[in-house]
Amino acid sequence: MLKSRKELDAELGGAARAWLDEALAEAAHDAARTTTASGTPHPEASPYASPPWELRYAAAGRHCGQENADSVRSLLLVEARAPLSSVTRLYEQGAAAERRAVLLTLHRLDLGDTALPLVEDALRANDTRLVAAAVGPYAADHLDPHAWRHAVLKCLFTEVPVAAVARLDDRARGDSELARMLGDFADERTAAGRAVPEDLRTVLALTALTAPADGGAHRATPTAAPAAPAPTEES
Repeated sequence: MLKSRKELDAELGGAARAWLDEALAEAAHDAARTTTASGTPHPEASPYASPPWELRYAAAGRHCGQENADSVRSLLLVEARAPLSSVTRLYEQGAAAERRAVLLTLHRLDLGDTALPLVEDALRANDTRLVAAAVGPYAADHLDPHAWRHAVLKCLFTEVPVAAVARLDDRARGDSELARMLGDFADERTAAGRAVPEDLRTVLALTALTAPADGGAHRATPTAAPAAPAPTEES
């Protein structure tokens, strides 16, 4: 979970707080320099130049501790009102931890659906930290149904808890195609002698829910959850 500035100030020592103050001031200055009063990019702003705060982004863990790095990087992105050119550069050139912070912050930036290629790239990876970060609020808002269903299956396949999937209840509810895909996945696991993840049953139950006119949720005729394979002598 990302920490607020107030929470960081309470945890960081004096030198780390001073470093963070300077870093956020650089980010704010860059945002003011590259944006006109109307909110459009300044004509002198280059999409290819790396502003000083981006160097701070990479150094966040060294100065503020690895346990605070995600939060510090997220604050920098927000303070800089990071454009697509910056988030793309930081993602493509960064280590896994730097990529994760980008993914965790996308929904806090005014990027529309332009950053979807970064989410799609993370979902192709086998790094579970990136997969978990990629299925956050930004993916919930912008992934189309086909891509979102495959993102859920990616979580199941890589054993990323489906609790990481933002708005899972809303998007899975009543999704018969997702239910079919889950059933196929469960059949494949069973045929291979592998256990069906409990999270699959959780998502499958959600697909059997419908939303009545009063805004509540009731259960439709449920789809039977795939049975777990019988234990073998080896197990």
